[in-house]
Amino acid sequence: MEWFAAPDAWLTRLVLQRALAGVYLLAFLSAALQFRPLAGERGLTPAPGLLRRVPFRRAPSLFHAHYSDRFFGAIAWLGVALSAAVVLGAADGVPLWASMLIWAVLWYLYLSIVVIGQIWYAFGWESLLLEAGFLAVFLGNAEIAPPQVTLLLMVWLVFRVELGAGLIKWRGDTCWRKLTCLDHHHETQPMPGPLSWFFHHLPRPLHRVEVAANHVTQLIVPFALFLPQPVATWAAGAIIVTQLWLIASGNFAWLNWLTLILALAAVDGALLARHLPLPAPPADQPEAPLWFVAAVLALAALIAALSYRPVRNLLSREQRMNRSYDSLHLVNTYGAFGSVTRVRHEIILEGTADREITEATRWQPYEFRGKPGTVRRLPRQFAPYHLRLDWLMWFAALSPAYARPWLDTLVQRLLEGDRATLRLLRANPFPDEPPAHVRATLHRYRFTTWRELRTTGAWWHRTPLRDILPPVSRADPAPPAS
Repeated sequence: MEWFAAPDAWLTRLVLQRALAGVYLLAFLSAALQFRPLAGERGLTPAPGLLRRVPFRRAPSLFHAHYSDRFFGAIAWLGVALSAAVVLGAADGVPLWASMLIWAVLWYLYLSIVVIGQIWYAFGWESLLLEAGFLAVFLGNAEIAPPQVTLLLMVWLVFRVELGAGLIKWRGDTCWRKLTCLDHHHETQPMPGPLSWFFHHLPRPLHRVEVAANHVTQLIVPFALFLPQPVATWAAGAIIVTQLWLIASGNFAWLNWLTLILALAAVDGALLARHLPLPAPPADQPEAPLWFVAAVLALAALIAALSYRPVRNLLSREQRMNRSYDSLHLVNTYGAFGSVTRVRHEIILEGTADREITEATRWQPYEFRGKPGTVRRLPRQFAPYHLRLDWLMWFAALSPAYARPWLDTLVQRLLEGDRATLRLLRANPFPDEPPAHVRATLHRYRFTTWRELRTTGAWWHRTPLRDILPPVSRADPAPPAS
């Protein structure tokens, strides 16, 4: 079955699978370390309540059978261990059926987390990981040559990711068509990285080049992924370079890393072997058994049928981004930054040990790991790891009412000195006992200029705007965020 196998893609599959397992590892690690204070039994939005309200068919999670924080932790750490084993080659050291089972277990364990994660897991890269992880079940292992059909389905996934992101921009904010969005975006993106300040201060003509190149890569290049080699390889290379640029300019969890990894499916292994000093391919790559061929063809038929609604969404003038059309997240629609904010607002949470609030009260800020806080701290690189609370605090600053279901609870957890919640933060300004009061204030942030940086050593300049949550004590009912 020469039409089915792609023996020259053995290295592509090896790198793709190991890298995908690495993303799984980070995703499970994030769940193990962050889920409990965010959505655990005493989380900001408790998952047990969701499990009581939502039936299994809408949230097909194994936690419908039983949920406790301890059981969740065991599942998350099992995912970490299994992902690490695959990174080290475990899936290539077992029979084909066992390798498929390993990948299927990884997929279902993570699906079980995502569907009960609520707003903390409402990101496009969660669905992207699940869709890619489901396809990986049918990539085979070292027992057989890579299946060409599954690689083509991964190319179809990259195509939808890139074209969806390009179309949502072109149809959305006018600054994308005027090539001016990056005059603001490096500064106002959810979680800037250590180079974002420098990207922001690039000359404006270069910002225009950035946006134009992005349009080419997302609106034109994806179609070239389906052209004969070596054109498809060059198209994949353009996508990879663009994703590396995005990785350098900000923190977008594993979105860019996973897109880069999936683009490898379009790379011609034979072309790379001719031009790079790569090891020789395995001498023996047997044909896939008939049951595996049938499973892959059934997968292709399923993906083709489920692609109807995402494709219709791509063609619609009312395109929606990052939406799942089935509870298993098998085929989804993607997109990013259809609109760009021009001004950066940040919510600063502060506490005080004073029992009585006066004009002399000294407020101490809670510093987050990734989101901007103290003006002298250079933003850090966390991606592909995902800091979920930091990201949601960006949305909360855009609309405090949006955060009302959980921001008040977060303040109460700080007043209680809840250890699990405090571990989400970079530092606790009240290590001995919890504060007497906590408040939330809104500030306007902007990057400093070169002159301001040299003079003050500050990367940010901030201006207080207003209180969005007045001082609250443990004895007070928390007023709604305004």
